[in-house]
Amino acid sequence: MDLLLLAIAPAMIFIIFIYLKDKIEKEPVPFLIKNFLLGAFGSILITFILGVLANLIYPLTDDKTVFQHFIKAFVVVALVEEFSKYVIVKYYAQKNKEFNEPYDGIVYAIVVSMGFAVLENVLYIFQYGVTTGIIRAFTAVPAHATFAILMGYFMGKAKFSKNKIQLNLLGLLVATIFHGFYNFFLFINYIPGTLIGAILSLIIGIVLSKKVIKKHQENSNFKIL
Repeated sequence: MDLLLLAIAPAMIFIIFIYLKDKIEKEPVPFLIKNFLLGAFGSILITFILGVLANLIYPLTDDKTVFQHFIKAFVVVALVEEFSKYVIVKYYAQKNKEFNEPYDGIVYAIVVSMGFAVLENVLYIFQYGVTTGIIRAFTAVPAHATFAILMGYFMGKAKFSKNKIQLNLLGLLVATIFHGFYNFFLFINYIPGTLIGAILSLIIGIVLSKKVIKKHQENSNFKIL
């Protein structure tokens, strides 16, 4: 039970934080739960399938070069995982009538992403233990949240724009780039100093996330003037 709580709690903190930031027109909890479950099980399934295909198309050797680490970070991991979340947000949440203001892009992207992060946490923590769970609570989970906020910002704009396709894909691209750099620096941690790159990319993502949250709050369709 303690391990399960450790797997779930960090993601719940981010969901509650983003939910409470939606001060004017909050999303219905039942629909949020459905998105969370789709993120946990649907995104993980898509990730598994695409990950297998990616490895078939470009198999990585055991003795990976820096270039192979780059491909793994940006394509096999970042693009595959972010695309799996993107699909749920775009084809399930974004099409629903409850998605009725730009900030909702951030809300649903976070909920889907945290669903993914929780199941990923469960798999890691039950395999590697409490220490891994604590480390992930301050690294992987905030990273997933940051990528989701950045993607959700553009997907929120897309819903109410004529440039839906471009903005949706831009959200996917931005999330993939930040995710890719974060993972890449971790993958090549055998090179001295690269861990700083991962920390720096996460910090930049957090700073930008705070800015886009504020921007969508100010542009709410329900804001009382």
